[in-house]
Amino acid sequence: MKQQAKLGLLAGVIVAVAAYALFTVTSKKEELVAVASTAVPAIVFDMGGKFDKSFNESAYRGMEKWKKESGKDYLEFEISNESQREQAIRRMAEKGASPIIGIGFGQASSIEKVAKEFPNLKFAIIDMVVDAPNVQSVVFKEQEGSYLVGVMAAKASQTGKVGFVGGMDIPLIRKFECGYRQGVMSVNASNEVFANMTGTTGAAWNDPARGGELAKSQFSKGADVVFAAAGGTGMGVYQAAKDSGKLAIGVDSNQNHVQPGTMLTSMLKRVDVAVYNVAMAHTAGVSVLGLKEGGVDYAMDDNNAELVTADMKAAVEAAKAGIISGDIKVADFMADNACKL
Repeated sequence: MKQQAKLGLLAGVIVAVAAYALFTVTSKKEELVAVASTAVPAIVFDMGGKFDKSFNESAYRGMEKWKKESGKDYLEFEISNESQREQAIRRMAEKGASPIIGIGFGQASSIEKVAKEFPNLKFAIIDMVVDAPNVQSVVFKEQEGSYLVGVMAAKASQTGKVGFVGGMDIPLIRKFECGYRQGVMSVNASNEVFANMTGTTGAAWNDPARGGELAKSQFSKGADVVFAAAGGTGMGVYQAAKDSGKLAIGVDSNQNHVQPGTMLTSMLKRVDVAVYNVAMAHTAGVSVLGLKEGGVDYAMDDNNAELVTADMKAAVEAAKAGIISGDIKVADFMADNACKL
């Protein structure tokens, strides 16, 4: 009887322990679900800040649109140096934010590292691919939007010579240049494109003085339209164009208002759309946004209406339709690190 009592007591202990373990696991799962359902998104802006009138600011507008429509708030951080990226993303994760959106390719390694440490949270990277089960990567077909503004630049040019000023010399910016070059050449194969990169470090995104110098150099060679894909550095390019009586093309967000009468158009890279979509419904994997998906485009508004003739707009719209239908194939520099015209 004593032996049976001991066995019965032991069985009861085992059942109790198992029940407690199940309760603990269930409680943790319910806690995670509760956290996920109440989590607020977070955004970490990259160098230049959320009011850079370019890439970051477009991302900011996307989050603000989400905030307005959802009635909810979000967390944010503006880094002032590259070493802050990982720290800022981890801080957001520790607060339970989800999804955590890193703006710019420079955040990729930090997103990858922190996402592994917090597998139950959602992360996103804009402008780069991070292969992880809880990360959504959003990239763009910049070559398509750049092709369109290349067509407009060529149609607007009086000299057959146009310019391109890039920020940091990386494949992504070469992708802009290559698409632009293809658009310019599609109008006239004898056109010339002068191209310069601002630098090889992150500082290249915020050097207006250098941007202005590069633009003036291109103008001195005969260019009368210059496209800047250089973040804050572009402000110097636009000022140089205004001072020289030339035309400039903005990038990422609609920058037509920056120098009215000087800005021919802007190549729209709809970072706002990407960020808004992620905040609304995070989907792990790679999302590619081109003309067809509304991810890139060119800008028309009251600020450039008098600069763009009916013929110019018709040419750009024809190119846009051709790209969307597949009749026009725009080479992607990043496919093989070469611009195949």
